[in-house]
Amino acid sequence: MTRIDDVARLAGVSTATVSRALRGLPTVSAATRRRVLAAAEQLQYAVSPSASRLAGGRTGTVAVVVPRITRWFFGTVVEAVEEFLHHAGYDLLLYNLGGREQVRQRVLRTANLHKRVDAIMLVATPLRPADLTALAELDLPGITISSGSTVPGWPCVRIDDVAAARTATRHLLDLGHRRIAHISGDPDDELAFTTHTDRRRGYQEALRRAGLHPDPRLDMEAQFTIHGGNQATVELLARGEPPTAIFAACDEIAMGAMTALRDAGLRVPQDVSVIGVDDHDLSAVLGLTTIAQPAAEQGRLAARMLLDPLGAAAAEPDAGRVPAPRGTGVDAPAPHPPVILPTRLVVRESTGPPRAN
Repeated sequence: MTRIDDVARLAGVSTATVSRALRGLPTVSAATRRRVLAAAEQLQYAVSPSASRLAGGRTGTVAVVVPRITRWFFGTVVEAVEEFLHHAGYDLLLYNLGGREQVRQRVLRTANLHKRVDAIMLVATPLRPADLTALAELDLPGITISSGSTVPGWPCVRIDDVAAARTATRHLLDLGHRRIAHISGDPDDELAFTTHTDRRRGYQEALRRAGLHPDPRLDMEAQFTIHGGNQATVELLARGEPPTAIFAACDEIAMGAMTALRDAGLRVPQDVSVIGVDDHDLSAVLGLTTIAQPAAEQGRLAARMLLDPLGAAAAEPDAGRVPAPRGTGVDAPAPHPPVILPTRLVVRESTGPPRAN
């Protein structure tokens, strides 16, 4: 493999001059630059992007931390972030916590990120006080996406989960439902994030505003998966009188609920209406009514905001400029106001009026 000193010998200059010439620095004469470029071309020498970045004090890499990459929301966000970073000339270093607390501690509380990345993105990642201290010591720009923990000095991009849940529950109430069940996150999840608690709060607020008292027997806990929604619905039906509607905290839970209802001989929506949150890629195919959230746009916007303080050009010509995040520190500023993206109700075939008795 051709090395930089090979180019230097052929061109009759030092390796430092080769480096400056190939980087386009103005301290190299035109004649010397031509000689270096000719030697590099003859030897088929290519500059290592990582070496070039490190020489400039940058890694050209952004760390992205997610609880579980297999979940639709996280996968969609990461794909959008990677695409944006790629166009801006940055690499993505993915840390998939896999739902394991010890992995989160290893990533955030050790030297894993030191001198490996230029910035950090946390996607719905809960933090402990020790994590905040570790992030402050890194003193890197950062941003959070979705509900999770607030990092002083870091902006956040998310939706209003409470409002989304209120909209979903109000849709069922407007259809005439009064016995509305809710299936949300598992509090025993090692990396439980705050999305499920916010959506539960929105569900309960909507019921109370309608003059209804939330029934604990209709409030189920489940993993944010199809299997979790299926198992929770099976348990819900085993408790006795079924609800006339189910609000699932995500579309994957809703899909599992629909499967369990079908297996129990109940029709959707004739016997039980079902609504979710996300607008998963399969939701339209299944006719699932949902609260659509812009998952990919959250990723793109967060990536744009994160690259601003690094001096990277926006990857999209119409990209709006937004406040730049700053690294944390002992005297870190107060949190930026979150950037909240809108959600919308998408009505499909899985919701309808309750069956007349």
